[in-house]
Amino acid sequence: MTQPDQDAVASWTEPEGLSPRGTIVVIPGRGERPGVYERFGRRISGDAYRVHAVANPAEDAALAEEQVLTLLDGPKPVVLAGSDTGALFAAGLVASGRLSGASALVLAGLPTAAAATEAEARAGQGADADGEAAADGSSWEAELEARTACPTHRGRLAGPVLRRGALYEPVPDGWLDLADLKAVPVPVLGLHGAADTVSPLAAARERYAAAPHAELFSIAGGRHDAFNDITHRTAAATVILFLERLRLGTDLPPIAVREQL
Repeated sequence: MTQPDQDAVASWTEPEGLSPRGTIVVIPGRGERPGVYERFGRRISGDAYRVHAVANPAEDAALAEEQVLTLLDGPKPVVLAGSDTGALFAAGLVASGRLSGASALVLAGLPTAAAATEAEARAGQGADADGEAAADGSSWEAELEARTACPTHRGRLAGPVLRRGALYEPVPDGWLDLADLKAVPVPVLGLHGAADTVSPLAAARERYAAAPHAELFSIAGGRHDAFNDITHRTAAATVILFLERLRLGTDLPPIAVREQL
């Protein structure tokens, strides 16, 4: 892995001796730094997909977009994978036509209008003098509960890869409208925790239903950080199956077919 600083692109490459099967560009969500996706990046790159995580667009949208555009020249297919507001940013780039080199989207914990309203309410209740969500023990524990049930990921979130309280900050203005899945022409894979309290599954399902080419997988008992939750192996496997089908064509032909017995 290469990660010189918190805003630099973090990269995980395919095993030595294997040709890359594609490029995955991960876009972090609220408060996240690229390094938070090390476990996801290592797992996906182990199957010979080259993985890069860019800067947080909620904090520097211009830098994140510049990094994404630079990475579009990587091995094909190139897929944008975003979590939380990173999912909105990825969808917005493609739906608006500002980015035309992506073959597909993989979206985790996609926020909805209802989720954005709830975040604003929580931020108003728990904000300190600097306008950030309070970081006392109770609010931090609540954020961890909302993000993940995985003890390993919780331990990682306690480090410099996350800015505490950011999950309750408002979704950036206009991002929900820009992330219009009806206007996304490429295949979309959605991963969403069935127990996601930040962005409830029912509302997310309505957004995905509007997309021309979308598949939505709910994760049983899953919380908001779908890529890094306790079911991260299942999430990664679902992504790999999608990528392998994408390599055969944008119509995503099935590879493994369950036979009726």
